[in-house]
Amino acid sequence: MVKGANVGLSALSENVGAVVVGLGWSSATGEGDADVSVLLLDADGKVSSDADFCFYNNPVAGDGSVHLLGKTPTADGSEDRISFDLDAVPPEVDKVVVAASRYGGARFGELDDLRLTLADSTGDALARFAVHDVEEVSALIFGELYRRAGEWKFRAVGQGYASGLAGLATDYGVDIDDDAETADAETAVAQAAMAEAADGEAASARTAGAERAGTERTGTGQVGAAPEGSAPEGPGPDVEVPGGTSTAPSARVPAQSRDGHAVDRAATGPEPAKPGTAAAPADAPKSARRPRTAKKKVTLPRTAKKSLADNDTWRTARLFPGSALKSDRERETRATSVVLSVMAQVPEFGRRLTAAFGAPAGRMETFTEVTLPHGESPRRPDGVIRVERAGKLWTALVETKTNGNALKPDQVQAYMDIAARRGYEAVITLSNDVALEGSPLVDVRIDRRRKHKVALWHLSWAEVVHQAQMLIRHEGVGDAAHAWLLQELLHYLQHENSGCHGFQNMGAAWVPVRRGIDEETLCQGDARALEVIENWERLVRQVCLRLGGELGQKVLPVQRARRGADPGARRTELADHLCEQGRLNAEIRIEGTPGVLGITADLRTGKLRTSIEVPAEGAGYPLARAKRLVRRLSDAPADLHIETLVDGRGTGPRGTLERLRPEPADILPKDGAQITGFRLSLFKGMGAGRGSAETGFIRSVDDAVDRFHAQVVAHVDAPVV
Repeated sequence: MVKGANVGLSALSENVGAVVVGLGWSSATGEGDADVSVLLLDADGKVSSDADFCFYNNPVAGDGSVHLLGKTPTADGSEDRISFDLDAVPPEVDKVVVAASRYGGARFGELDDLRLTLADSTGDALARFAVHDVEEVSALIFGELYRRAGEWKFRAVGQGYASGLAGLATDYGVDIDDDAETADAETAVAQAAMAEAADGEAASARTAGAERAGTERTGTGQVGAAPEGSAPEGPGPDVEVPGGTSTAPSARVPAQSRDGHAVDRAATGPEPAKPGTAAAPADAPKSARRPRTAKKKVTLPRTAKKSLADNDTWRTARLFPGSALKSDRERETRATSVVLSVMAQVPEFGRRLTAAFGAPAGRMETFTEVTLPHGESPRRPDGVIRVERAGKLWTALVETKTNGNALKPDQVQAYMDIAARRGYEAVITLSNDVALEGSPLVDVRIDRRRKHKVALWHLSWAEVVHQAQMLIRHEGVGDAAHAWLLQELLHYLQHENSGCHGFQNMGAAWVPVRRGIDEETLCQGDARALEVIENWERLVRQVCLRLGGELGQKVLPVQRARRGADPGARRTELADHLCEQGRLNAEIRIEGTPGVLGITADLRTGKLRTSIEVPAEGAGYPLARAKRLVRRLSDAPADLHIETLVDGRGTGPRGTLERLRPEPADILPKDGAQITGFRLSLFKGMGAGRGSAETGFIRSVDDAVDRFHAQVVAHVDAPVV
C-alpha cells in the first residue's frame, strides 16, 4: 500500500473478525527500537476516556478487544504485534489509530525499513505498508482502522509527531500526567505492597538465578518468549474511571510498566502530607489518576519469607504435586490439565497465551480428554480451548508432549482434519521443542478446497513458563489468588519430574558433528551440520526467553541476515560456516544494555566465549576512561578479558582484569590511537553431552550466559564515559 491508500478488510479475507497488526523497523546498529501504542477514538476523533489509550503502561484496552502482544522475532530482526478483536470493539469506537514512539531523544529518521503489516485471524498476510521519507519525529502514526458502512477498513497514514508519545496522545484527548515526584511516591508504595504479597520462594529463586554464576544450577527451570505487554482486561494499570472510582480491585497485586516500574494497583489510602504543606481534608474527593508515559523501575524482594518448618526436610504443600508421576502419559495428562485450568482461571494468563493465535478476548473455558469422531476411530486430543465473545465461539484443539517426546505428524494431521470439519479455528501443539521460522515441527496437508481455514500454531513449555514469570514477577496479575495460582503452575512446570523443562537435546547429529570437526572430516553440505545449526538456534531462542523472564526485560536473538532472506538459505550458509570454522555463533540483545551479548561455542577447542562491546563515549583522557572502566568492573571476575577497540584497525591491547586492576594504562594503545570502545569476554569449558545434564552442552551455555550477565553486563548497563 502507499501513503493515503485505504482498503476494506472484507475484500481481503473472510477471517477479519480478528486481525493482527505488526509494526517493524531496523537500524544499522541493530539496536534501534520503538514502542507501539493504540488510541480508540469516537466519532469526534477523541478518546472517550484515558482507558482508550493502549500503550506499554496499559497494554489492554477497548474492553479487551485491543491487546499489545510485544516483540516477535522475524527473519529481519523483530516486530511489535497488536491483536485486534474487531467484533468486540465497543460500538462507540469509530476509529483505531496505530502508532509508535521513540524515547530518550531518539528519532524515527534513525530507523530503516519502517513498515506495517496486517494479517487475519489465521495468520495470512493481508496488506503491507512501507513508510518512506520519515521526518525527524519521535512519534509516528502508521495507520488506522475505521468503520464505514458497517465494515472495517484500513488506511495507510505515515504521519509524524515531533512532540513524542505524550504529544500524540494529548492531541487525541488523553490527559497525560508524567509528574516524576508522584510516580516516585507510587513506586515506593507498590514496592512495599509487592514485598508483602510476593511469594518468598519466587523471590529466592530469582535471587539464586542472579547469584549462581559459576555454581551449579539450582533447578530454576527453563524459561520460555514471547510477547510482552499483556495485562488484565479493562482499563489499564494507570487509569481510573472519572469521578475517582478505581477500576482495579482493592487486593490488586502491584504490576510493572514496560520498563519494569511498579504501577500502584491497590487502594493505598491517603498519602501523608509533605513537610510545609497543608493536609488535604479527609472528605476531599480523590483526583482521577491519569496515564503516564514515563517509564519507571521497581525491583522484586530479594529475601524470602522465614519458613515455619522445623527443618529443610519439611516440604511445602503444593496444589499441583509432581513427585508421583511415573509415565510420560501421566505427565502429558497432568501438564495439560494444569496449564489449561490456570489459563481459564487467570484471564491475563489465558489471554496472553492465546492472543497471538487469533483468539478473541472473552470468557474462556478449557477441557481435557475430549472425544471427537474421526472415521472409525474417534480421536481424543489432550485438550480443547474455547473462548466466547459477543455470542461467537473460538475453538482450538491442543496436542501436548512432554520430555523428549516428539509430535506425531499423523496425530496432528487428524486434529487438523477434525478442526476443519467442525469449523474450529486452530490446532495448538505444546511440547519442549522450539518452533523456527521456515522450519515446521510437523508437516501437515492443507486441503485448499475447504472454505474454512484452520491455523496450526506451536507453543513451547519454555514460553509458558516465560509468560507466567513475566506476569507474577514483573507485570502483575488481577489479585493475590491469581498470583498464587501462577506460582503453583511455575513450581509444577519447573519440578524435575514434570517433563516440561523446554528444549533439552541438541539432537543425534551433535556428537558426529563434533567428532567430524575435531577430525576435520566434516564437509560443507553435510545435513548433520544443518541439524546442529537449527538446534543451536532453538537453544539461543530459549536462552532469550529464560533470561527475559528472569529480568523482566526484552531479550531477543539478533540475526545478521539480508533483509527478506530465506530462513532456510540463511541456516544452510551458517551450516557451511560451522563446517569450515568449527564454531557456533549467536548474538542476543538485552533491553537496557549498551551492546549486543555475543555467544561463541568453539567446537575445536571446547570453549564457550561470552562477550559484549561497550562504547567509550564522552570526553576525557584515555587513561581516565580506562580507570573508570576498571572501577566499574570492581566486582567482575579476575579472569575477565578486556580488549581495546581502536578506530580504523579493530582491536588493540588486551589483558585480564586481574592484570589491569593495578595498571589500567596497559590497555591503552602505545601509538595514541583513538579508543572507540572495549570488548569484555569470559571463557569457560563447554559441555560435551548433547543433553541438559550437569555436563551437557545446553547446561554449560545457560551457565555461561547467566554468569556473564550477572557478573559483567549488570555492571556496564551504560556507556563507559
